[in-house]
Amino acid sequence: MFLGWLVSFVVSVLYTGLVFATYKQITTTTASNTLYLAHALLNGAVVGALIGKVGRDSNGARIGGAVIAALGAFFGYANALPLILAKEQSFMALKNLLEYEPFFPAKAWWHSEATGGVDWFSVLGLVLAAAAAWGVAYLVGNKRRPA
Repeated sequence: MFLGWLVSFVVSVLYTGLVFATYKQITTTTASNTLYLAHALLNGAVVGALIGKVGRDSNGARIGGAVIAALGAFFGYANALPLILAKEQSFMALKNLLEYEPFFPAKAWWHSEATGGVDWFSVLGLVLAAAAAWGVAYLVGNKRRPA
């Protein structure tokens, strides 16, 4: 389970870095959502492959892997926002914002600026990451091995 968390952390950090490096170039919502969903799918697939290889046919390992992948998808996005804010304004602006609004990254992940309501792509990313992790872990873990 720790290896799954570690791999999910690495994939999430890479996604955070990608968002941080390209946030000015990705101006359309479609491109941003596609990148987020691709990250969720990749995170789920990598975690699922590792969980399936290590956990074999354990349902508990599959469920744990699905939770870890979903958390990785969430934190990959949520961790990019403070970095962008610190670069665009200042570290002190980020510090003040997080003191008065500590859940700002989570609220920004959930709230759609375009429609003013819930961003359903965020929820879809969690489901996609969890389903990919569980599905890949199931396929890898149940693979028949020759005797």
